[in-house]
Formats: sequence, C-alpha cells, structure tokens
Amino acid sequence: MSMPALFKGRLSIPVIGAPLFIVSVPDLVIAQCKAGVVGSFPALNARPAALLDEWLARIREELAAHDRAHPQAPSAPFAVNQIVHKSNNRLDHDLALCEKHKVPMIISSLGAREELNQAVHGWGGIVFHDVINQRFARKAIEKGADGLILVAAGAGGHAGVISPLAFVVETRQWFDGPIALSGAIANGRAVRAARVLGADFAYVGSAFIATSEANAVERYKEMITASAAEDIVYSSLFTGVHGNYLKPSIVAAGMDPDNLPTSDPSKMSFSTDAAGERAKPKAWKEIWGSGQGIGSIGKVMPAAELIARFKREYDEATDPPL
Repeated sequence: MSMPALFKGRLSIPVIGAPLFIVSVPDLVIAQCKAGVVGSFPALNARPAALLDEWLARIREELAAHDRAHPQAPSAPFAVNQIVHKSNNRLDHDLALCEKHKVPMIISSLGAREELNQAVHGWGGIVFHDVINQRFARKAIEKGADGLILVAAGAGGHAGVISPLAFVVETRQWFDGPIALSGAIANGRAVRAARVLGADFAYVGSAFIATSEANAVERYKEMITASAAEDIVYSSLFTGVHGNYLKPSIVAAGMDPDNLPTSDPSKMSFSTDAAGERAKPKAWKEIWGSGQGIGSIGKVMPAAELIARFKREYDEATDPPL
C-alpha cells in the first residue's frame, strides 16, 4: 500500500470524507480536518461561483490557526471535488481558484482529464479520481491521476455494482499507488476492513450526513439514523445515472420505491406545478442519497465525536479467534 507524503503524520484514522452534494460545506470540512480525517466538498456546492473563493480562504485560515495552536496534532489536508464533465461550465473558474489557494488535493469525477491533473501537479497538489470499474480506473491512471477512489457496491450516491472485495483485489493486481475504498463504510471496523483488503483509505460519506455540521435538513439526518441497508434503493430514475437513495424519501415524494419507472427520467412526471404540468422530484434536494452502511450510525452527533468513535472502533478491531 502507498500513503502519499501529504497525509503522513496528519491523520487520526485513514479516512477521506466524501464530498457530498449540498451537504458538505466549510463547517463540516473544517471539523473533519481538525479531527484528523480528510474533509472535502464539491466546488459546485459554493453558490454563486464567487463564494468558492471565500470558502477556500476560510478553510485555509481556520486550519492554519488550528495547526499553530496544536503543532503536535496538525489538521488533515482538505480536498475539493471537481466534476470533469462537459456540462460543468464552472470547471475552469473553480480550478483557477483552487490554484490560487493551493488546494492540496483534488477529487475528480465524471471524466478523467490529463490537463486537469497537470494543472494540479503544477501547484503541488495531488489528484484522486473516482471510478466504478477497471476500465475507468486504468484510464484515470493513464491520464495522470495520483490515486483512485473505488466506488463499489453499497456506496451512497452514484455507486457502482462491483463488490469491494473484488474491486480492491483486482485493482491491486496492476496498481500499487494510493487507493480509497467506498461502499457501505460507516464504522471503524469497516475502515479496518478496507485496509485489510488492501486499500490505503476508507472513503466515508453517508455517516457524515448525520452530523451537526452537515448542511442537511433535520429530517434527512434523522432518516439516516433510523434506516438500514434494506432501506436503500438503487435507481437511475432521478439523474439518469444509477445511484443509491433512501427509500423513505422516495415514499415521501409519492412514489412506489419497489416499482420505479425505468424509462428516460427526463420524460417522467410526478408532481404537479402551478401550470398543471408535472415534474419529477429533484435528486439530492427531495430524493436523498445514502449508502448501505447506515445501519450502524444510530444518532446525529458532531463530526469530531463521530470520528472519535470511528477511531475507537478501528483500534479495537482485531481478528476473532478461530
């Protein structure tokens, strides 16, 4: 396994907090980093676009102040997620701000782009790219990504369908660089399991939705704590790409989660607007994403408390006697 120098001596537990659309904001990122895990957020969460400059300045300043006050326990690095898809017309603007603030880590999604990797390397940063299969993984490394995020079955949001056990093993057959594993990881024992499989990091998202600092409505947080793996539905209806969503949020939107339409989601209709036309519920805002690991979350708590619990569970995890 390979741990980049950026992380050495700065992690309390080998965890990267996944960038959660709408949910991840500076409050959460700062809390994660101060507690010793990589905090991240999607650049697109900063709206309007000019707000990204303020967010990056605040994160850097608060983490620097923390490091001056706690030299024996410096904060973990933070990351910004960039959507590398042609529909993202903010990419150049957002990447320029990341260069201005020398963001230490970029998480790229929905497209591997060589020039992005070169730009990040130019200011001294590193790039991890998220992938759902070996074809995308090889392409990302060929185009210069430093590490891979393996989004396996059971992960929240736009997850893949490959078992994490198979995904890590097959990737390690050809790649010896840093790997983060995503897929139903929501406690410290699962983080330990990811390491045993051969990953360097666990990539944790859903558990952080149920934290005090997360930008999620209370009903969403409570639904996370009250649900389990059987409450997750895998569907392409809401965005056109398969993802995992909370069944109770689908029910609340007036749909049958066991009989969701499979035709083009842009042509589906579910709620009546003022003009009498019908429009489908919005993913992330009304239909809430989540991974299958949420059965071990239990309650809403501050991010630092959750990370401390993860660390206890991680340290206590050992093989049972045969």
